[in-house]
Amino acid sequence: MSDTPSNTITLTIDGREVSVPKGTTLLKAAKQVGKDVPHYCYHDGLSSPAQCRLCLVEVEGAPKPMPACVTQAMDGQVVSTESEAALDMREGVLEFYLVNHPLDCPICDMSGECNLQDYVHAEGRDHGRSREPKRIFGRDDFGGDVLYYGDRCVMCTRCVRFMREVEQDGRLTVVERGNRSVIDTFFDRGLEGTQFSGNVVDLCPVGALVSKDFLYKARAWDLDHTPSICPSCSQGCNIELHTRDNLVQRLKPRENLEVNAFWMCDHGRLNYEWINHGDRLEAPLVREGDTVRAMGWKEALTALLQRLGDAAEKGVKVVASPLAPNEDLAALKALVEDLGGGEIVFRMPRAEDEIVLKGFPTMARRRDLAPNGRGAELLGMRRVGEDDGTGGLEGVSGHDGVVIVLGDALADQGPDFAAGSALLVYLGTHSGPAAAAADFVLPVTTFAEQEGTFTNHEGRVQRFWPALSAPGAARPAWLVLGALFAERTQSDSIRKADDAFARLVATHGAFAGLTYDDIGTRGALVSDTVPLSGD
Repeated sequence: MSDTPSNTITLTIDGREVSVPKGTTLLKAAKQVGKDVPHYCYHDGLSSPAQCRLCLVEVEGAPKPMPACVTQAMDGQVVSTESEAALDMREGVLEFYLVNHPLDCPICDMSGECNLQDYVHAEGRDHGRSREPKRIFGRDDFGGDVLYYGDRCVMCTRCVRFMREVEQDGRLTVVERGNRSVIDTFFDRGLEGTQFSGNVVDLCPVGALVSKDFLYKARAWDLDHTPSICPSCSQGCNIELHTRDNLVQRLKPRENLEVNAFWMCDHGRLNYEWINHGDRLEAPLVREGDTVRAMGWKEALTALLQRLGDAAEKGVKVVASPLAPNEDLAALKALVEDLGGGEIVFRMPRAEDEIVLKGFPTMARRRDLAPNGRGAELLGMRRVGEDDGTGGLEGVSGHDGVVIVLGDALADQGPDFAAGSALLVYLGTHSGPAAAAADFVLPVTTFAEQEGTFTNHEGRVQRFWPALSAPGAARPAWLVLGALFAERTQSDSIRKADDAFARLVATHGAFAGLTYDDIGTRGALVSDTVPLSGD
């Protein structure tokens, strides 16, 4: 009797035996033995039309080659992905693709991450045989952030299927037939006004669909890729930061089936230039009478500690930001409690409507346009202000004790904000009205320059990693606030992000039991299910 479980089958691929669950395609089964069968039209998040014919493999006993993307593995099956016949088939298919495909790799944005380049280099013909001129379709502006180069299109129809099946807005279609086929929009209905159409650029396996924002900006091999979390709403889409020259060049979605699958919204995709703004705070600034002087960290924090205790006797009021990670907010909370306690409020920028991805409804561009409102509330902070994110600070601006601002530039406030306070401390990335009036301005890093976690709308804690070098003397807020706390309490200072998170876990029950290893690259749900007040 076989020991193989009834829900699995065993087959042989390229001479190697492998057991897979019933219903697994040959394409997926081959991956388990390290064989990446070339394919175009197939994508994990879309239907499988089996039309590109690039994934054909030999199956013993089958009368003809079988498309690996839709053929289910069967018990006892013998499959060859690298037989002479299979390689000849792929070579022939690739030759047809190159009949009309322009050889414009030196100017194509996909060069360096193009499947056609990789496939032809590995298994294509050394020289082309066609003597006919290549077709010329030119460039078409699809609207939104998308340009279409019909000459390069291999007609995989991934873009068409995404718009129909996932965004469920069928604005793209195939027109003409045979070698005249191209992708087009319906009449004057381009991609303007769609919310997720930027994903078609990610789906395109060649350079037929490109981003206007990224066009000619960088070569793929010049970019460093760093796993991160989109900071543009409370969905918490998993992304990669693609960087060069210490600047973010573009954002790309990162697969996480529990959060965003393979997708991200256009709002989040294009909302990154604020990270690159050059007018950053780079050194601690301390007000001395009518003048402001730059200092080193030790000198500035020593001066702050000397004034902090006396001023705190009149109470502490704090404005935090939902853009700040959990580690920063927890360090802020610890310092405030050591100063005798005080209310911490935050303001959430809001969109008018939530925009759901119909084909993957657990994902949406949420109304809360910041990544860590849930984390702030789980740490006991209170949301204030109107839906547009302004106002709500009346109780803070008139306070006569210590006022601390973390991350909120207070762009809607005047230079007289907290003018009657005994001490105004601003921790931020850019200058503004609050920084101009502050007694101490402490430069901190953005999420792109530090390691940390956000808690999304459903209570999933997710990690991000540093992709950029911090400007000047800017440091993570948890490090700055932690140093102040350590000096006041005569405790050990924390110097690593995972230790900052461990202290957060130890002091806040909602995060109990979590570690950076548990969170990994996919995230972990907190134990507390307190609803976010704006949902």
